[in-house]
Amino acid sequence: MDDVVVVGPLDLAARVDDALAVQALAFGLGESEIAVRRHIVVRHMACRGARAYGASTGDGRLVGFVYGMPNDRAHWWSTVVQPYLVREGTEGWLDDSFVITELHVHPAHQARGIGTELITTITDTADEPRSILSAIDTESPARRLYRSLGYVDLARQVHFPSAPRPYAVMGAPLPLRRRR
Repeated sequence: MDDVVVVGPLDLAARVDDALAVQALAFGLGESEIAVRRHIVVRHMACRGARAYGASTGDGRLVGFVYGMPNDRAHWWSTVVQPYLVREGTEGWLDDSFVITELHVHPAHQARGIGTELITTITDTADEPRSILSAIDTESPARRLYRSLGYVDLARQVHFPSAPRPYAVMGAPLPLRRRR
């Protein structure tokens, strides 16, 4: 395994299959879920302000990626989380926020700071004053990472259609806090 990993801009539409292979391993997705997500990723990358960064080894192998965009209340994700945020009094986070849509690192490359570098790199490019995301609502390395960067829970037990587990919506002011 090449230990040198470089984070940089990623043409996600062109490398969608490589990215979804990482997501499948990191998130435990099956073939049918990957096929659905492929269309979603390509559609998202056509949205205003959408951008992606990848983490690649020296030989060009993609081992992590992040993508996001300025939040739009008309997008599906926002329409699902909005009632939960209203319930918690945090609905204002849907405005002037940069959404982290996906962040995944290959399991063999986790716990090396790659996820931190990906999320801080992409949010450092945002014009919005804050960032929001959703994560499975359980204690996990991902949730600990997000908290260490300044994300707090805005709503918990958020249920997405067809998702077997509930999610938490988290938000943080930008720039993200840097870990020491």
